[in-house]
Amino acid sequence: MMLVHPPRAYPNPIILCRDLGKFLTASPSPCPLLLPSQLRPSASPKRRCSKNENTHEESFQGFPALPSDGPWDSESVWSTFAFYLLSLHIPLSFGGLSVVAHVLHRPVLDPQTEALSLFGIQVFEFFGTLCLLKSTAKPQYKLISLFKGNRLSNGTKTWVASALGFCSLIFLVFLTSFLADRVIGPKAVNNLILKEILLSSDISRAACVLVYCIITPLLEEIVYRGFLLTSISSTSKWQQAVLLSSAIFSAVHFSGENSLQLFVIGCVLGCSYCWSGDLSTSFLIHSLYNALILVITYAS
Repeated sequence: MMLVHPPRAYPNPIILCRDLGKFLTASPSPCPLLLPSQLRPSASPKRRCSKNENTHEESFQGFPALPSDGPWDSESVWSTFAFYLLSLHIPLSFGGLSVVAHVLHRPVLDPQTEALSLFGIQVFEFFGTLCLLKSTAKPQYKLISLFKGNRLSNGTKTWVASALGFCSLIFLVFLTSFLADRVIGPKAVNNLILKEILLSSDISRAACVLVYCIITPLLEEIVYRGFLLTSISSTSKWQQAVLLSSAIFSAVHFSGENSLQLFVIGCVLGCSYCWSGDLSTSFLIHSLYNALILVITYAS
């Protein structure tokens, strides 16, 4: 029996449309990236290449820039992912706070305890996942290699992909949320639990920032882009790998009303990673998006 209702490990994407409109109306944001008129759907990188193109062409058209031979054996990819999902993600993300409440003999956790517990649970899942992926990867492979893609000089490709990906993500989330409201009807979406935690204390706010802007984005990018997308792309086309990994990314959040937005988010993150070959790109986009939602939730 669920004693508490934990906040989502991934902020609700519809908040971006609903609360951002209210926030901008009340006090205009100084950040130009938040203006809908400046968000362009063409910002997402769309380039192609074949595996037979030379290195110079791949520098500009290297899409994807992923290794042809994945770090994990194709035969063990799905069993490894299933083990992660059933042994780490679902028990900790959806039952961790209930266990904490039971141990502390509290029917409901106070906001600060909930924030610190969420931080501890996410850290445990993060290191458990690293151990799992390291133990199932090919010998001599280091997970840090996921963050060393085929970049242009001074990491230009990573920064360009991050900027374009973030702008594209904001625009597409606006668009899909708008279309969902027109087709299905507007929904009253308010992450009241998260806002209560953010307003409770400085410790709670710090814990939320660490969880939503660092730990969770890093964990999800390693699992869904670094591990899953890379492994699928080694045996199929990169487009299929992006779509399949994004569908799984959306499904494991168990949020039917937000599934379309989560799928779009996964596609943008996947394409950005494929273009740069550097997991830092998708991590930065993911982190900035979550940070924006935290700011909007706090200020709304």
